[in-house]
Amino acid sequence: MSADSHPQAQSQHTGGLLASLKTVFRLPNDDPRKTIAVALVLCLACSVVVSATAVSLRPLQERNAARALKSEVVKVAGLDSAGMSLDQAFERIEQRLVDLETGELIADANPMTYSYRDAAKNPTMSSALDEAGRAGLQRRPDRMPVYLVRQDGQLETIILPVYGAGLWSTMHGLLALAPDGRTAKALTFYEQRETAGLGSEVAGERWLSEWPGKVLIDQAGQPVIEVVKGSVDPGAPNAEHRVDGLSGATLTSNGVTNLMRFWLGEQGYGPFLNRLRDNHRG
Repeated sequence: MSADSHPQAQSQHTGGLLASLKTVFRLPNDDPRKTIAVALVLCLACSVVVSATAVSLRPLQERNAARALKSEVVKVAGLDSAGMSLDQAFERIEQRLVDLETGELIADANPMTYSYRDAAKNPTMSSALDEAGRAGLQRRPDRMPVYLVRQDGQLETIILPVYGAGLWSTMHGLLALAPDGRTAKALTFYEQRETAGLGSEVAGERWLSEWPGKVLIDQAGQPVIEVVKGSVDPGAPNAEHRVDGLSGATLTSNGVTNLMRFWLGEQGYGPFLNRLRDNHRG
């Protein structure tokens, strides 16, 4: 077969297809074959337009997503009202990647080009989880981003991305800790699809305002935070480790407890937080 045979065959195939379409479109309008052909052509044209639009918009979507994440990090760091632009505020935040196995910060790694969501899907960049205590997750990225805020060289805030299963969705949030690595300063859930008016209150300002000051980890380094059913008794001895439950959303509340304990534990940021606490005490 000559080198020119393939283009020639393609040309003949295209010509035959066009001839067939012309034959179909000459049929009467009430002919079912013409109706089906028109529908197929319209579907093909629409799919091409949608695919082209999605490809062309992907860079813009990625930039918008990165900017939205920056905004959430700045907000939970408490720098959103400091009279700076978003980029200026974000520049004050140290962005690092941490090896969850060792708790060590990784040198020469750019967190802004790293996606923990993609890493969780890649067996070479993640670890399979056992059934117990995994916050509804199948795999855990081997590395996770962390954001550190320093004031005059001293660590002021530790910001950890956290996520886990709720009732209907995977909830993604950011947890801000005090330098002791145990006490909450702020929490936000910037992505969730829980039941409107019930579980969706996981992102509500009123409920999130209960978190600052809560002690999430005990002196032994074990996560003890719990979202309880109902309200917390302020006089109870363990009140500092408890947060009011979300009314009518027990499974979402349990999901928050599970994801917090997972990410603050040994399979999550536990080794990293232990290192920070040692440095803080020193």
